[in-house]
Amino acid sequence: MTTVAVLGGGVGGLSAAHELAERGFDVTVYETRDAFGGKARSMPVPGSGTDGRVDLPGEHGFRFFPGFYRHVTDTMKRIPSGTVTVYDHLTRCSEVLMAQGGGRSEIVTPLGIPRSFDELVTALRGLREIVFDAGVPLPEFAFFVDRILTFMTSCDERRLSQFEAMSWWDFVAAEGKSPAYQKFLATGMTRTLVAAKAEDMSARTGGAILSQLIYDMLQLNSRVDNVLDAPTSEVWIDPWLEHLRGLGVTLRPGCDVSGIHCRGRRLTGVTVTTADGPEEVVADYYLAALPVERLRELVSPAMRAADPALARMFGLRWDWMTGVMFYLDTDVPLEHGHAIFIDSEWALTAISQRQFWPAVDLEQRGDGRVEGILSVDVSAWDVPGRVTGKVAKACTKDEIRQEVWAQLVDHIDDGSLTESNVVTWFLDPAIEFPNPGEATNAEPLLINTAGSWANRPDAYTGIGNLFLAADFVRTHTDLATMEGANEAARAAVNGILDALGSDQPRCDVHPLEEPWVLWPFRQLDRLRWKLGRDVARPPFRLTDAGTLEPTSAMARAALRVLRRRSNRPMLVEPAGRQRS
Repeated sequence: MTTVAVLGGGVGGLSAAHELAERGFDVTVYETRDAFGGKARSMPVPGSGTDGRVDLPGEHGFRFFPGFYRHVTDTMKRIPSGTVTVYDHLTRCSEVLMAQGGGRSEIVTPLGIPRSFDELVTALRGLREIVFDAGVPLPEFAFFVDRILTFMTSCDERRLSQFEAMSWWDFVAAEGKSPAYQKFLATGMTRTLVAAKAEDMSARTGGAILSQLIYDMLQLNSRVDNVLDAPTSEVWIDPWLEHLRGLGVTLRPGCDVSGIHCRGRRLTGVTVTTADGPEEVVADYYLAALPVERLRELVSPAMRAADPALARMFGLRWDWMTGVMFYLDTDVPLEHGHAIFIDSEWALTAISQRQFWPAVDLEQRGDGRVEGILSVDVSAWDVPGRVTGKVAKACTKDEIRQEVWAQLVDHIDDGSLTESNVVTWFLDPAIEFPNPGEATNAEPLLINTAGSWANRPDAYTGIGNLFLAADFVRTHTDLATMEGANEAARAAVNGILDALGSDQPRCDVHPLEEPWVLWPFRQLDRLRWKLGRDVARPPFRLTDAGTLEPTSAMARAALRVLRRRSNRPMLVEPAGRQRS
C-alpha cells in the first residue's frame, strides 16, 4: 500500500487525508499541536468550567461559509454526524449589520435573493438607498457599480495580467473619493473577507470574490452567508477526526516537523520532534499542509535547487487577524448575521453566536451564568486604538480587551453592551505576551496582496514526491480560507494520483462560476485583449433612476433574453470541473 505522510493537521491536511484514505492510501497526519483543525478549530477556555460543567467554547475567530464555497462544503457532506452530515450543521445568516462609530445610524442589509433581472435592479435600488443613507454620492455609487460590471465582463487573461497587478483600492479608485465611498464601498465590501485588506488585496481577487458574493444572492436556494450551529470542533472537526480514523488514517498530534530532507529531486525523509525526542519519518509521498510562515523555515537550499519555484513563497505576506470572545450574562443578539464595525480602528467584525447555536446549552458550561457569546475578529493590529493610543501588538492582554470593548460600544450605543454584562472573556492563545517586548502571534494569517499570484507555488512541485496542500497554494479561490485549503488539498492529491499513474478517480476541483449571460461580453473582451486594447465600457450602466441600462446592441439583446427568463433564477454558466 502506498504511504503518504501529511505534514500539518489543519483543514488542508485533513482534507488531503480524507481524499487519500477514500482512495486506499496508507495515510499518517503529523500535527504540531495537541488538537487538530488548525485555525478552524475551537478550543476550551482553560479553567472556565466549574461545579462539574465543561469549559466554555473558544474560537480562533468566527467561521464564515459563503455560498460560493464548493470544495469544503462537499467534504462536509461526506462526514457523518449522527443521523446527518456535518454539512447539515450549517445555518443561514439573513442580515449584515454595518455599525458606525460615534453613535451614528446603523445600516442593516438583508441578504435577499433576487430571482430575475428585474429583481437584480430592485436589489441595486435598495443598495442605492443604503449608500444614500450612508452618505455616498450617487455618482460615486454609479462609478462603483461600473467597476464591478467592468470586472464581471472582463476576460480571465485581462484579470490575471492587468487586474492582478493593481490593488482593489486602486481598481475602485478609492483615493480622492468621499469618506463614505471609501468606508462603505471600497473597504466595507471586503471587510467580512478578513484575510484581505482593500489597500493591499489584488483587484483580481477582490473583484472575483465580491462578484461571487453577488452571484450567490442571485440564485434560488443559495446559502449566501452561513455559520455552524455549534462550536466548530464539536460539529465539524471532531466528527471529521472520527470519520478519518474509521477510514484507517493515523492521526499523530504533538509532532512538530523540524526537518525535511532532500536529495536530488526527491525527499528522503522528514524529521518530527515529539515529547520523546526526534523521530524520522519515511513515506512514499509527502504532502505539506503547513502554514507558509512555517514551511518557509523548512525549505532547504537543496529543496530550492530541486524546485526554484519554492523560493516564491518568500515573497508572500501574512498579518495578524485573530479572535476575542466576550461571554455575556444576558445575550445581546445584534442582527441575524455578521456585524461590521465600519469605523473601528482595529477593523473589528463580529457575530453574536447564541442565536445560531439553538442546541447548545451555555448554562451547562463555564460557571452557569453565560447566556450569550459575542465573537469578534481583530484585523488591524498596527493601528493605534482610541483608548490606549497604542497599536494592538504593543498592548497587554488586558489593554486589548479594554480597547476592543470600547470600540464595540462606540458602534453599538443603545446601552446593550455594558461592562456589568460581561461574565468573562477569551483571547486566542496564539497571541503570546513576552516581557519585555511586543506580543507575538503563533498563528498569523496569509493575506492577499497585489501581484502575489506570482509568489504562490502550485500544488505540484519539482520534487517528485512532494506536494503542497495549504491556503498559500495557487487555487481558484486565491484567498487564505478553509475553501482555498481544501481546494489545494484536492489538487495535491490529484498530483499524487498522476505521479502514480493511478486509475482512481481524481478529486473534483471547481473553478469559480460565471453568469452565463455575461459569457458573450467576456469573449468579446478576450478578443480585445488579444488585440492589445484596453478594457471596454461595461454592457450596462446605472442610471440616475437606479436602473441598469444597456450600453450596446448586444447588451440590449442580452437584456431581452433576461426579461424572458424573468421568472427563473439567474443561472450561472456551467464552467465544468477541472482536474489539477
